[in-house]
Amino acid sequence: MSSYALTDAVTMARRDFKHTLRYPMMLISTVVAPGFLLVMFVTVFGNAMKGALAGTGSAHYVDYITPAILIQTIAFSAQTTAIMVNTDMTEGVIARFRTMAISRPALMTGTVAGSVLRTLMAIAMLLAIALGLGYRPHGSALGWIAALGLVALLTMGFMWLSVGFGLNAKTVAGASSSVVALEFLPFISGAFVPTDSMPSAVRWIAQNEPFNPIIGSVRGLLGGTAVGHQGWIALAWCVGFLVLGYVWARRLYDREPDRG
Repeated sequence: MSSYALTDAVTMARRDFKHTLRYPMMLISTVVAPGFLLVMFVTVFGNAMKGALAGTGSAHYVDYITPAILIQTIAFSAQTTAIMVNTDMTEGVIARFRTMAISRPALMTGTVAGSVLRTLMAIAMLLAIALGLGYRPHGSALGWIAALGLVALLTMGFMWLSVGFGLNAKTVAGASSSVVALEFLPFISGAFVPTDSMPSAVRWIAQNEPFNPIIGSVRGLLGGTAVGHQGWIALAWCVGFLVLGYVWARRLYDREPDRG
């Protein structure tokens, strides 16, 4: 990326961040839903789940569920990004940017960068809530670095996908609903309960869908337990999301605008 394009991307990222500061509900709304799930599951189901955690490496349910909620926060943040991109598209903002001396990739790259920053802020807030509920990770410094790297990679992938959802949808409602699958797919995984407790057909889906190895890897890295080969599977999924999202979003953005 040339220095000209990099400067434009930084400007667009700053624009996105200013929107977050001007409308803090965008950040708060990203935290409210996963924060509510975290508090509800820990306080309501925590004691009942102790027996199901045998062999998972988690002594308390808050240790088991927190990594799942942190990953799910990324999906909730992706919905905000899709809505923002679609609003810019349908209200003609992107069309106006096309007529200006702005590097074409800079708008999308800057939007993704701002969204990643907002998401990481939301994850930090959720982690603070989890610590208040008793979450005590025992991972090494290297494990934390690896977990944060995996989270950052998944965040970039989901933000590029959300840009694609926002560009592809015809309305804000359509952009919002497009991301719902990313928000609810973790429920059909080992995010909230061990997959061994599920019926065989559901267990097969849960063990082979993308969120399961990602959440399991982050849980192991933060908790100081063995990750095994699922770490490489999680890395492959994150890279796949990033490549797919980037290629799709760039193709949609580079095509001639047909509305706005």
